[in-house]
Amino acid sequence: MSRPTRARIDLDALRHNLRHAKELAGTARVVAVVKANAYGHGVVQVARALVGQADAFGVACVEEAAELRESGISDPILLLEGVFAPDEIRLVDQLGLTMVVHCREQLEWVRAARPARPLNCWLKLDSGMHRLGLTPEALVSAYRALTELTQVGEVVLMTHLARADEPDQPYTSRQLALFGAVCGGLKAQRSLASSAGLLAWPDAVGDWVRPGIMLYGATPLGDGHPSAARLRPVMTLESALIAVRDLAPGEPIGYGGRFVCARPTRVGVVAAGYADGYPRHARDGTPAAVNGHLTRIIGRVSMDMLTVDLTDLPQARLGDPVELWGARVSANAVAAAADTIAYQLFTGVTSRVPRV
Repeated sequence: MSRPTRARIDLDALRHNLRHAKELAGTARVVAVVKANAYGHGVVQVARALVGQADAFGVACVEEAAELRESGISDPILLLEGVFAPDEIRLVDQLGLTMVVHCREQLEWVRAARPARPLNCWLKLDSGMHRLGLTPEALVSAYRALTELTQVGEVVLMTHLARADEPDQPYTSRQLALFGAVCGGLKAQRSLASSAGLLAWPDAVGDWVRPGIMLYGATPLGDGHPSAARLRPVMTLESALIAVRDLAPGEPIGYGGRFVCARPTRVGVVAAGYADGYPRHARDGTPAAVNGHLTRIIGRVSMDMLTVDLTDLPQARLGDPVELWGARVSANAVAAAADTIAYQLFTGVTSRVPRV
């Protein structure tokens, strides 16, 4: 019998979340972001499930795009970070990709390229994220340069919102205003919103939206936001109880004895740990579910095992299923208990965990 730890992927939930994104987007087209192995969910199966429903796919690099092309995906693919060296433009041309241009060097590489077909480019403004993107002055100049090049096809103007997951934070409004002021006189389609922008900032919808984390069922706005109820979790990280034991008050559990039993405690050992991608720094009290009943993690997470409190679950037995996150246990709640975010949970699930 194989180790019971697995990541169960619900493709119907994935498609449901995309439909919700499209409802919010209205007439805007949708780039389904599938970078980082589709946020840990399995990029090929995720992309195949969304073919014909998303308008394009978003990846971080040429290697990710090539994997999709090799799997038979012929839909438009956007390189969200553009190319990292001028010779990659040859692959952009061969694979029929669209590339982001976010710096002067990339603009010069495009200017020097001689592709077999026009290159479609998304030109990125740094409106306040201060990560990638051109200054307002440089963006206008780059737009004019790109639109004059015969080797360039469609140009889309884009930016990225730094604090869209904080609906009451005025910084996003300032970014939107700057983008509008810089791009107002330029004739091109626009893309501003990723998941948080799409969920919380209707003025950021534009002509293209780029949902990522919401496709996988987690809201960047927190479980208290209404969007949480509209999204369905796609990944269920599950395992099973491999041991059950009873400990007396005062007995410690796990490495370092972080948790000490305050009462007679029934402890379940689960076949999952940080080598599987479960966060080592999850605190005592982090939620888990045994046989669908909520309980808590007690004791420090080990490489291959963690321990849960079965004291109030007297029917729990060896072999019972354990949900570490999914429909019953919110990934956002687990992430909060480990001082991280759901994005990192999903992408951190390792290759030793089969996706089924």
